[in-house]
Amino acid sequence: MITKNEFLALYEKYMSGQCTDAEKQLLDTYRDEMQLADEVWDNEEVSEADVHARIWKKLSESRQKAIIIKPLKQTSYKWLWVAASLVAIAVLAGLLFIPVKKDNTTGTMAKNTKTTILPGSNKAYLTLANGNKIVLDDAKNGQLAAGAGVKVSKAANGVVVYKFDKKNGEQAHEGVPQINTITTPRGGQYQVILEDGTKVQLNAASSIKFPEYFTGANREIELNGEAYFEVAKDKAHPFIVKANSTRVQVLGTHFNINAYSDNPDITTTLLEGSVKMSKGAVAVMLLPGQQGAVNQNSSSIKVSRADVEANMAWTKGFFVFHDQSIVTIMKQVSRWYDVDIEYQDIQVQENEFGGTISKYKDIKELLDNIKLTGSIHYKIEGRRVIIMK
Repeated sequence: MITKNEFLALYEKYMSGQCTDAEKQLLDTYRDEMQLADEVWDNEEVSEADVHARIWKKLSESRQKAIIIKPLKQTSYKWLWVAASLVAIAVLAGLLFIPVKKDNTTGTMAKNTKTTILPGSNKAYLTLANGNKIVLDDAKNGQLAAGAGVKVSKAANGVVVYKFDKKNGEQAHEGVPQINTITTPRGGQYQVILEDGTKVQLNAASSIKFPEYFTGANREIELNGEAYFEVAKDKAHPFIVKANSTRVQVLGTHFNINAYSDNPDITTTLLEGSVKMSKGAVAVMLLPGQQGAVNQNSSSIKVSRADVEANMAWTKGFFVFHDQSIVTIMKQVSRWYDVDIEYQDIQVQENEFGGTISKYKDIKELLDNIKLTGSIHYKIEGRRVIIMK
């Protein structure tokens, strides 16, 4: 049976790089046995102030953002709180537990040699009106395509930029702009600046259809998946985003729309300005800090206070989970890391977690930290992640 002091001392030794292989194995074993240590720690009266002091010291020494993931259904165990605290220290120190497996033929322990699953990156492809496709992550900086009055280029920062010469363009096209599409695969994200100056940041497995330039009374585009918009102000020409049967209309503002087909709701999160969200005959106005949600199978619109931090985390390079189910979390993980998720047990889907971690960590770092809570385990087979009790 371990004690709190033994565990903390060994963990700090590991962080300083002084652990032997045997001690690393022992520490990994301790993680699985921490629930058994609960009775001992009850007797020793674990000092939260002591652990808080240790965490604060590491926070001061690091610029990384910590992950503190814990299940919400087993909060009676003190070891869960301590384990979550130690996870924060481990991540701040840049640590990663390396899974090991036993070699049945030799009886020795061998490192897991499965292929590393890397996080997503800036990649997408542009489909022109004539059907030609341009792989944006491979394309060199500079002009990508050109038509009468329209130039499409890739800037030095990788953003796709549309420029339109109104005088020459409208005359050549007789006022009918061509429709382009930018699509991100799973494991991809991308940014585009439309002809009117509107900035669009696409999340993984998403796409937008838009005209090379805007004409008429409205500026309309179509969205599948998720995107963050910074709309250029133009009171005379409302900007309209169509997502399935939902419409979001603005004059100039910042907002996020999540319209993935595998989510039950289409949500709009407003950061500044105001937007009109509608479906059929039902319409509502959103104010900054509010979120509108439309169920994909109904026309009612629910307005609530938005969890802005969690909804916008993907644009800042983080996953942020606030009391979310493992199923919801794994949907985001699946899109960003381009993996398939399988659940071996129905009960495991009921677990809820909270935490923050960089999107650019190895997938195993995220999964290992969730595993530390003791509520789930996992294994990786190729590009399939299997979640189990």
